[in-house]
Amino acid sequence: MNHQESLTAYIAAVVAELIFSGVTDVVVSPGSRSTPMAMIMAEHPDLKVHIHVDERSAAFFALGIAKSLNKPVAILCTSGTAAANYFPAIVEARYARVPLIVLTADRPHELREVGAPQAIDQIHLYGKHVKWFSEMALPEKSDEIIRYARTVCARAVAIATSAPSGPVHMNFPFREPLIPKMDDELFQLNERPNGYIKVQNGDLTLSDEHFQEIAERLNKTNKGVIICGNMGDAEFPNAVTQLAEKLNFPIIADPLSQLRSGQHSLKNIIETYDTFLRNEDAKNFLKPEVVLRFGAMPISKALTIFLKENGDAEQFVIDGGGGWRDPSSLSTSMIFCDESVFCKKLLSYMNENPSSQFLSKWKKVNGLTKENMNSLRDIKELSEGKLFYQLADLVPDGATLFVGNSMPIRDLDSFFINNNKAIKVMANRGANGIDGTVSTALGAALYSKSLYLVLGDLTFFHDLNGLIAAKLYNIDINILLVNNNGGGIFSFLPQSEHSKNFELLFGTPLDLEFEHAVKMFKGEFTKIEDWDHLGSEMMKATNQTGLKVFEFRTNRDVNRDEHRGFWNFVSREISNFVKGEQ
Repeated sequence: MNHQESLTAYIAAVVAELIFSGVTDVVVSPGSRSTPMAMIMAEHPDLKVHIHVDERSAAFFALGIAKSLNKPVAILCTSGTAAANYFPAIVEARYARVPLIVLTADRPHELREVGAPQAIDQIHLYGKHVKWFSEMALPEKSDEIIRYARTVCARAVAIATSAPSGPVHMNFPFREPLIPKMDDELFQLNERPNGYIKVQNGDLTLSDEHFQEIAERLNKTNKGVIICGNMGDAEFPNAVTQLAEKLNFPIIADPLSQLRSGQHSLKNIIETYDTFLRNEDAKNFLKPEVVLRFGAMPISKALTIFLKENGDAEQFVIDGGGGWRDPSSLSTSMIFCDESVFCKKLLSYMNENPSSQFLSKWKKVNGLTKENMNSLRDIKELSEGKLFYQLADLVPDGATLFVGNSMPIRDLDSFFINNNKAIKVMANRGANGIDGTVSTALGAALYSKSLYLVLGDLTFFHDLNGLIAAKLYNIDINILLVNNNGGGIFSFLPQSEHSKNFELLFGTPLDLEFEHAVKMFKGEFTKIEDWDHLGSEMMKATNQTGLKVFEFRTNRDVNRDEHRGFWNFVSREISNFVKGEQ
């Protein structure tokens, strides 16, 4: 049996088993050593192959596809530093719990550590940032090795998708020649042609006794809050809002919880906490005895401080991924249970809470804050706070809103108000970096129609290469580029008090004309002049296709003063209200 036949049969079995296991998309970065797998992947009728020449952007592009589809996505690259460029996206996938199947081609063992070109140590290249690693056997066509290869592929996908989801790495050494034998029977499998092994993943849950115990504790308090961070389960909004209504607890909803938008009940949703929890009177007025927390840690620093200051409250952290999301070491109960299952099952054990006084306090403070937010509408100049306050009005029903890190995600947290539109909110909050944001959003836009990306100029610059995907695949995306010429978030941090080298080290003005870069990728670029212009352009964008970038220019210093002025004004109003209630 010759090398070409072994290579072909082995890789065809690998590709077929990945597809049997649920992989429908792969992002390939061209290279020599990965040639046989790329060629065979391109032949499978049920696999969508997306080409991206920049490995760093390619991995983030796949991350976005996986986020949008809520399915595992594969990435393939050649040997050497190509694989190293995957690292940032793998880190993000690990902490954001996104299933990626990382496939790296490698030199065979005899060409490692002997000075061969494009050969680096790829064994456990990503360390603990992947859930699982497999150094694959060299290709053979024997029944034993084909079974082995198929089993490893099924196992890899099962591990990637089991809670908590995340990336897995399979390293494939290939000897030359690298060209497979292409024929009509490429994917014909003699044994178990519909998949070699199926792996069943179940949801984590609790015993009836544990549910009863938790219910008994919750039935004894009227002063409880529910805190919801980043969540992706479509069943969760209805499940948690029904639980909140029975408990008469307010829901403090991070924008990534998917609770601020939609057709579920919004009556107990508290969304302006990032503003009013900066006020000491409000924090004393709203002290909880019990906290139920779902999802990732919320974005708001004010909320984090509030939780630390109420460390004596019982805190139940419910995590269907079985992780340990407790950076402040405040939890009294770590509950490994699917979040929607927990809410639904707990309902049957709960008594109706007749008291709504504590909930009423939260609603009144939230309502007062929202009333004062109306003043943002009177701002005439282009303003970052007002932009995020109006986002729900600017984007259409059914849109996906992808938000960059640093100031944009924090402004979304502060100013994005409850609404009945079906707006899905996404961000890269696993490792909270700015790298790969454009590529991730474009990957999501491939399957999430009507996608709006809002990000800062440094984040945009950091991943300009990612725009090539919009050109290659005619992806429809609307990018709101908030250009304050530098790192706006640093204006809110202690570094800003040290002016001598602030601009050099932290402000980092780029002074770039992004229009040229956008046009290089065949996109449309519009510099927003005023609020009416923004509204009209956003309205037109709903009927246009392709890459569209709207540059929204602001001033960092003015933005900082505007934020602080608003927070101080609202704080005074809240203090007056609280003192009047006491």
